Amino acid sequence: MAIFSKSNVPQFSVDVYQNEYLPEGGREVNAVVTVTATGGGTIGSAVAAPHLYSPGEGPSAAVVLMVDCSGSMDYPPTKMRNARDATAAAIDTLRDGVHFAVVAGTHLAREVYPGQGRLAVAGPDTREQAKQALRKLSAGGGTAIGTWLRRADRLLASADVAIRHGILLTDGRNEHESPEDLRAALDACAGRFTCDARGVGTDWEVKEVTGIASALLGTADIVADPAGLAADFTRMMETAMGKEVADVSLRLWTPAGATVTFVKQVAPTVEELTGRRTEAGPRAGDYPLGSWGDESRDYHLCVEVPPAAVGQEMLAARVSLVIPHPDGSVQNLGAQGLVRAVWTDDLAASTSINPQVAHYTGQAELAEVIQEGLDLRKVGDMDGATAKLGRAVQLASASGNADTAKLLAKVVDVVDAATGTVRLKAKVEEADEMTLETRSTKTVRVKK
Repeated sequence: MAIFSKSNVPQFSVDVYQNEYLPEGGREVNAVVTVTATGGGTIGSAVAAPHLYSPGEGPSAAVVLMVDCSGSMDYPPTKMRNARDATAAAIDTLRDGVHFAVVAGTHLAREVYPGQGRLAVAGPDTREQAKQALRKLSAGGGTAIGTWLRRADRLLASADVAIRHGILLTDGRNEHESPEDLRAALDACAGRFTCDARGVGTDWEVKEVTGIASALLGTADIVADPAGLAADFTRMMETAMGKEVADVSLRLWTPAGATVTFVKQVAPTVEELTGRRTEAGPRAGDYPLGSWGDESRDYHLCVEVPPAAVGQEMLAARVSLVIPHPDGSVQNLGAQGLVRAVWTDDLAASTSINPQVAHYTGQAELAEVIQEGLDLRKVGDMDGATAKLGRAVQLASASGNADTAKLLAKVVDVVDAATGTVRLKAKVEEADEMTLETRSTKTVRVKK
């Protein structure tokens, strides 16, 4: 384990958990890599974090809040008021010195504050001015989320800062632009800023909101009751203010003849990273991890190596943490981990599954079968839905994922959790089904 150290920014460490033993001719090597950042500062601190690329130069972060102001936000009228209050609460949570803006989203993207393509700098006066501007927000118009994201991107790009972040709230489906338009906007914004997305009420599309958060390396959640928006926005902004290192990538080197089968984040949520690889020199590729504060995340790697005879061993992969810069230079964060392969004729050693790998394999399957079960339920395949959601109950119970188990119990009646025997509930509240779908990728960490 190696550690990257720099004053007032997190220290990064990498730990590798695996069973390195393979049977003769075995090829598949699995490992769980825990990346931890510690010592970076306090979330919500009133003191701006240093700019990692140029310490001491200017504010460290910029945030754009995108608030849905489409016509549906008026039903009920309290929804728009709750959205205004939540945005005001988030503005109050901004650190002094952080650049920020508020965008009203309809079929257009209108800058509410400060306007004219600019960002304001957070302080007592600008916070108050922004909250005054929020009072003029009203509902009317359509929904074109890609347009909101592109406006946020332009605003964020105007700030010379390390951390660029968006917070997006919507209550409806993206009906005023095509799925291709939204996809193009996400592709254009990916890697330029991170974005947390929230759906309020139950008239929005789960896969749309979770897809936005996934593409932009943020979080997604449901706020079924608009009265909960202020607390949720405050938590989101506190977390955003705790980010101090942007654009971290996991660099994976593999030897000649080896192939990366997959790379996925498995804690705190399941997130597929395999297709996001960018080449980084001979036999190396970078996988984006987004922005970091004081936190820890787990990643599951699978590498296929050339087969070998008993007694041979090799380095199957080398994991390091880097920050690639647009000019082609790379900042190495110093943390590194090694994934090994050792061929043995000891049956017990070669067939043993590492506890971390086994746990997260189950958590990834849990997320998958929940999605499949809910999709089958929507199209009327009740037998298929029962089988998938029963397996989900079984996995949640076995892994101790109590939060997901509680959400499942609102969709199915559990007869026997250990065997996954369940019955679909005849009537399910739409908010309960959407909450299960939205939070299906949340995982619990393996018990050490």
